[in-house]
Amino acid sequence: MDLATLIGLIGAIGIIASSILLGSGAQVFFNVPSLLIVIGGSLFVVLAKFNVGQFIGAIKVAGRAFRFKLPDVEDSITELVELATVARKQGLLALEDKEITSEFLKKGIQLLIDGHPQETVKAILDKERLLTLDRNRWGAKVFTALGDVGPAMGMIGTLIGLVQMLSNMEDPKSIGPAMAVALLTTLYGAMLATMICIPIADKLALRMTEEARMQELWIDAVLAIQEGTNPRVIEQLLSSYLPSGKAAKAAAGAEDA
Repeated sequence: MDLATLIGLIGAIGIIASSILLGSGAQVFFNVPSLLIVIGGSLFVVLAKFNVGQFIGAIKVAGRAFRFKLPDVEDSITELVELATVARKQGLLALEDKEITSEFLKKGIQLLIDGHPQETVKAILDKERLLTLDRNRWGAKVFTALGDVGPAMGMIGTLIGLVQMLSNMEDPKSIGPAMAVALLTTLYGAMLATMICIPIADKLALRMTEEARMQELWIDAVLAIQEGTNPRVIEQLLSSYLPSGKAAKAAAGAEDA
């Protein structure tokens, strides 16, 4: 579970809910037609901008903003160096019995065991990486579109409410409540975009970058293992994927060794 996403969304919603409850109460902030315009209208408009598969796929991918964890880079490098050591001493077939944590890496190692040439291994893994990027990218695009459309639908709902209010000006007492209802759609649209859709879109874009970087590390390692590169050299090669401080420590440790 990604605590940053969960705490951020719950915290933002909690602050807004608290301010509502401490003020005039929650009832005046609830209006079904306004919710239908903002939520229902936004979903249908975004559906019109994408195809059904991309729209449904984005909803499934959204879970990655909350439940998604890549292996630690240092742990992954340690695992890869161990695999390289086994392959160098016992041959690639010895890797068949090794337990591998990542499905992507497992696929790459299986390609080596099956004896495919390096060009084929690289092409297959690059294709898999690009497809993963594409799935994450479309998910982020759909939620970015929802973030753009939500406030616009809120404004449309407000204009509808204002037209209805102005058409009934003979009753001055109804103007205040009608204005409040009209403004609710703008509030709903802003909340939908700012508190839900845009954070999820940004988190999916971050996931896309993190996963692509990790997959690049795995591809470099798999190709180096196939070439029979010295495990110590592989460790130095992969240390460039570490954060700058850790990368410098890894390089210093390799020199001391």
